[in-house]
Amino acid sequence: MAKSLTAAAVNKFCKGAVRREIPDGGCQGLYLIIQPSGAKSWALRYRRPDKRPAKLVLGPVVELAKGATEEPPVIGGHLTLAGARSLVAKLQHQIAQGRDPAAIHFAEKDSARATFADRLKNTFDNSAREFIEQHARKKTRRWHEQARLLGFRPDDLLLIPNGLASRWAKRPVVEIDGFDIHSIVDETRHSGAPGLRRRSEAPTEARARAMFSVLSKMFRWLVQHRRLLQNPCVGVHRPDTPKSRDRVLSDPEIIVFWEAADAEPTVFAAPLKLLLLTGCRLNEVAGMQLSELNSDQSTWIIPGGRTKNGRAHSVPLSQFAQTILQGALEQRGSNELAFSTTNKSPVSGWSKVKRRLDHRMKVADWRLHDLRRTTATGMADIGIQPHIVEAALNHISGTKSGVAGVYNRALYAAEKKVALECWAKHVESIICGAANVVAFKRGRV
Repeated sequence: MAKSLTAAAVNKFCKGAVRREIPDGGCQGLYLIIQPSGAKSWALRYRRPDKRPAKLVLGPVVELAKGATEEPPVIGGHLTLAGARSLVAKLQHQIAQGRDPAAIHFAEKDSARATFADRLKNTFDNSAREFIEQHARKKTRRWHEQARLLGFRPDDLLLIPNGLASRWAKRPVVEIDGFDIHSIVDETRHSGAPGLRRRSEAPTEARARAMFSVLSKMFRWLVQHRRLLQNPCVGVHRPDTPKSRDRVLSDPEIIVFWEAADAEPTVFAAPLKLLLLTGCRLNEVAGMQLSELNSDQSTWIIPGGRTKNGRAHSVPLSQFAQTILQGALEQRGSNELAFSTTNKSPVSGWSKVKRRLDHRMKVADWRLHDLRRTTATGMADIGIQPHIVEAALNHISGTKSGVAGVYNRALYAAEKKVALECWAKHVESIICGAANVVAFKRGRV
């Protein structure tokens, strides 16, 4: 019968020419393994539930320093004799219940390995890039801005230095919580988005709201694709939505705007003026292509992929607008873009243009998008009916929203043409200082 091992005996056993297994008479199934190199370890020999013999290596032998306390024994840890016996007692309890300790251990190792590999794959930078490639770029019109906020250059999806994806590059998304979301949103509010030029010295709720929005969308997408169990943005305060603007340029302000636009190069001046004459959005005008114009350039059809509501928009160009457009097209390069400084991409740099306009105009609290509101308000003021104004601006609300929009499919092509021509003449009369402005009678258009 095997003798019970003691700590002193375990320490005295020396290496031999061959591998040795020494049973511990004080603990059934426990063996001291001594390798020819002198390395010592513990192993458990037992029978599986199907009665096949099995061996499970428990861990290397360790001798504690005097006064030291042993950590709770686990498979793979350094074990004293007492620790090995305690661990075997727990494993024998599993065996008595018909379980296989070795199978359980290796299954747990495989699961841990898979979890580790999954954590390496589901880092923030990888997950954010996949969100942009598989979702945002295909389904979001303004995905370029979302990519920048997440920390990627839209052109090649490389990391922006010091951007969010660079900062959180190797962080597993499962470790990002509501405190992280709140912190980055608050930083964006007061200091700007990581890695991006700060737009204003004052705190910006709009930028903070945009950061919260893209993070929430990204994590919601990860949850939908079973990459996460919970969206960490849930429960985090969403930055407040600003009050709707009602700023409209007055006639004197229209005059100084037009003069300020005249001081710009044609590639900027023409789109600025068309914003006021058509009521279209900046990205729509800046991205105009020759293929969107009819043969005599009297009608501009914006495809649904370039409009905010996803609906194609036919814009009858007034004589005044055609004159401005033709002058710009004469100076364009050899490409399909109506306005471009690179011959490769639509004209950009509007924040710099806006600063130059502000310097010349000396007009307080106005934005380029206010030109669209100015067009809508001005058209109504000269007698154009609301549903025609909405049709001219491709705006779905009021008379054409909801159920009314389903049944009211009229394009009002003729009315839109007359309305925009009337508005253009009104603008021209303001600019030229005409004394008499003939407005349409209400109900005519």
